[in-house]
Amino acid sequence: MTDISVIGLGEMGSALARAFLKKGRSVTVWNRTAEKADALVPLGAIAAGRVSDAIAASPTIIVCVSDYRATRAIFDRDEDAMAIAGKLIVQLSSGIPSEARAMASWAGGRGAHYVDGAIFAWPRQIGDDAVILASGDSVAFDMALAPLSLLGEVVPMGSEIGAASALFSGALAYLAGHWIGFAHGARICESEGLSAEMLGETLARIAPALGEDNRHMGRVIATGRYANPESTLQTAGNDIARLVDHAHIAGLPDAFPTFAADLFARAIAAGLGPEEHVAIAKL
Repeated sequence: MTDISVIGLGEMGSALARAFLKKGRSVTVWNRTAEKADALVPLGAIAAGRVSDAIAASPTIIVCVSDYRATRAIFDRDEDAMAIAGKLIVQLSSGIPSEARAMASWAGGRGAHYVDGAIFAWPRQIGDDAVILASGDSVAFDMALAPLSLLGEVVPMGSEIGAASALFSGALAYLAGHWIGFAHGARICESEGLSAEMLGETLARIAPALGEDNRHMGRVIATGRYANPESTLQTAGNDIARLVDHAHIAGLPDAFPTFAADLFARAIAAGLGPEEHVAIAKL
């Protein structure tokens, strides 16, 4: 028997396995392509030939594959893998809240304890600066706390099994705009002879203010207090409309600024112009 089995050895799953090994835990690993499991053997991992072998090897099973469908496909391919009664299953794959609830029902129906988690980190941060959200009943969470704490800071999300996934999905929505916006901003800078690095450095310099703005937006939406902003949605909408003009003049793709400008224009037309920028949530 080993302490922990890790199923799924992509960049993140491999980082999880390495962190457990580094912290002195015995680890069994399994991956659809055996080469990734074999690569961890020199570090002390035990490579399982079948997923059912990995499940049988440890009381705690960490799953980190592409998504929940992949998880179910892995278990469904090996009938012996269904023998998870009494095991702790910690799902760290990407998904949405309804999938988390379905997975918890599936695991619970087979007598397993289940925790649904979400990793807020890059693989290089696992074991040091990672933040891991974890949802599950108190018994399952208590079982998962010690192993998850080896990976980073564990944030309990309560017994609502979809909570960790919901917060991760919310963060992903933010990041989608963040990545697209940065890419377009980089093209704006380059079109004017500036480096994309300069944009990155500037945003890093004002990161504390951006972080506080995120807190502020959360409070505004949660309390519904959109009035009396420092800067109005109308002002932001007018500025964003100019990004469309610049794209046309500079010969840049205009899909992103046009999308953003249209949303703000609709909000202004709906009478939200004097309110907070984030009043766009009302749409």
